[in-house]
Amino acid sequence: MRKTVCILIVLFSVLAACTHSNKKFTQYVNPFLGTAPLQDSIDCGYNPPKDWRVWAGLTYPGASLPNAMVQLSPVTEWHSGAGYEYEDTVIYAFTHTNKGHWNLCHIPLFPVTENFTSDDFASAFSHKNESAEPGYYQVYLKRYGINAELTTTLRCGFHSYHYPKGKPQKLIVNLAQSNERVQDWHIEQDGDHVFKGFQKTGDKIFFYAETNRTIVNLETTGDGSRKVAVVSFDNSDSENPVEIKLALSFVSAENARQNLEAELSGKSFSQVKEEASQTWENLLSKIKVTGGSEREKELFYSSLYRSFLWPALRSDVNGDFTDTAGKVVNKSFRYYTNPSLWDTYRNKLVLLGMLAPDVTSDVIQSLIDKGENSGFMPTFFHGDHAAPFIAGCYLRGIKGYDIDKAYELLLNNATKEGGTRPYISEYIAKGYISTPVVEHPHVETKAKAGVTKTLEYAYDDYSLALLANALGKNGDYEMLMKRSRNYKNLFDPSSGLMRGRLENGDWVNNFNPEYPYYEYMYREANAWQSSFFAPHDTKGLISLYSSEAAFENKLDSLFSIPWKGNYIARNVSSFIGQYCHGNQPDHSFPYLYTFIGKQEKSQVVLDSILNRFYGMGEHDLALCGMDDAGEMSSWYVFAAMGFYPYSPADAEYIVSVPLFDKVELALEEAKNTVIRKENSGNKIQDITFENSRISGYFISHEQLVGGGTILIKTE
Repeated sequence: MRKTVCILIVLFSVLAACTHSNKKFTQYVNPFLGTAPLQDSIDCGYNPPKDWRVWAGLTYPGASLPNAMVQLSPVTEWHSGAGYEYEDTVIYAFTHTNKGHWNLCHIPLFPVTENFTSDDFASAFSHKNESAEPGYYQVYLKRYGINAELTTTLRCGFHSYHYPKGKPQKLIVNLAQSNERVQDWHIEQDGDHVFKGFQKTGDKIFFYAETNRTIVNLETTGDGSRKVAVVSFDNSDSENPVEIKLALSFVSAENARQNLEAELSGKSFSQVKEEASQTWENLLSKIKVTGGSEREKELFYSSLYRSFLWPALRSDVNGDFTDTAGKVVNKSFRYYTNPSLWDTYRNKLVLLGMLAPDVTSDVIQSLIDKGENSGFMPTFFHGDHAAPFIAGCYLRGIKGYDIDKAYELLLNNATKEGGTRPYISEYIAKGYISTPVVEHPHVETKAKAGVTKTLEYAYDDYSLALLANALGKNGDYEMLMKRSRNYKNLFDPSSGLMRGRLENGDWVNNFNPEYPYYEYMYREANAWQSSFFAPHDTKGLISLYSSEAAFENKLDSLFSIPWKGNYIARNVSSFIGQYCHGNQPDHSFPYLYTFIGKQEKSQVVLDSILNRFYGMGEHDLALCGMDDAGEMSSWYVFAAMGFYPYSPADAEYIVSVPLFDKVELALEEAKNTVIRKENSGNKIQDITFENSRISGYFISHEQLVGGGTILIKTE
């Protein structure tokens, strides 16, 4: 008997191991990661004021494909970060666009039965009856007894609503509402099974919707912003769900119809759901990790998934798109939204280039197309970070766009006033951007963010210099490389930090390096979170200190001086000392110890961040700050794999200790690269590529993607 039990135990163990090994990558993804609030003062770094929701991810759980036009997701609160907040108990709509950034949320639909009004139709829901996976979302709407399922293609949303038997089958189309100001809207019926129209906010978004039910009525009710359209269906079929296929277009309703025909014609809900899941499986399977806990794998693949939801497609299946001049054009590439360059040039856009180079090429060509209408390469929010994005992609071998035109536009940015770089004339003349005199600056003081701009422009100059060198433009290269040292002009030896200078060259008075600003001297940061940004010349930065020991002491202070709980800026949260992982400006700083031969100290910080700041809070679903279109998620992906684009314009990566025992990369056809970790210490003893020792702590992009084995030995 005992022998039989032992055999059964072994058999069950083998079966369990086989089941685990066959687990799909999509099964590790939790789309709810980043939707929950961050409330604990220890996690935040301060006591959040009453009714203040700390920006803890601002992600959405709905259905989408990678870099798609449609993101079909529930709204629990209008004008919130992504429309969905995990602590809420009511759903108002399912909308078709999302970014996680207080905008979009277009074309809201919501199924209802009876006993509703134009300003009261939302439904309670419970997380117990809600689920999500890549390409699919489901929730039970308590008020109406409707089970709602959603899935998507690139340009279409597919709704499946299971209404209760004997109840009216109706649909609210709430075009007066979005996360942006609605300027106009229209809806009309087109035959027995179609309704179509548009919603105009900043863009005019057209839709074409086809249903499997006969439409018996379409009417509007309510007034002003409470005015909604109500679509009533023939409810003689109570056994099968009401299905609505809705396509978007930024060109016309006819193009939306063509999008629907191309992507959904003849397809069932289950078929589309499975195709969406397989699309994500194909993408996620390009990186396979072994070792680590199930929770770490969940965080890894959830972060990898979240890294590929933006930028979003804007051209139709026939190639049409509306350009920035308002013209409908058709060109030889897919047109995308601008990337969130200030946030995502640091890591996410490098990851996009690694796993989806074809998308990346079209994103760059889309930027060029926009730039041709303005004379300048577009940016996002702050800095001129199309420069490191495009330079880095070009040096990593991503082509397929007009590089000469890209360079011309980027050089305009760097040399001409009135475009992408504010105060560029002052920057060229002085070598820095000055800070105005303000007697009593506070967090929200409006100014130039002159320190941050100077540091970022210096890096952007370096990035463009790399591109100039690759294109044989030697004069530009020399000029830009000289300007790339401008960061040194704001180094204050008395504090060992970067400090604002007045127009006459004097230092800003009453300097408090711990106080955070949105625009005064620094952009969304304090001096500590800004002062070590010179990824192109870190050795030069270190040389500004009296010795490497002095620099090390300064780094120790960065990670140890406690954050003052009464210093509150909404998007500056979650700290290790003064280091803030809840916002982007200092995300490369944990790697700085490596440059002074103390790599193991960098690893301690990296491990602390990986273990503490992802999957936080009561539900283990909060992030320590805004995901910012995938930047926070991409940071986790790179740090967990054991390499990071410390200078994203350079085709190389700084090495750290991987979270996992083995990472397998399938980034180029027939070429697999394996990263192995040997031992479990913090200190890297040796790095080898194909048994050849690598000097230092950097590996090239060619080594990373070209196939072979990278072994990281630790002690």
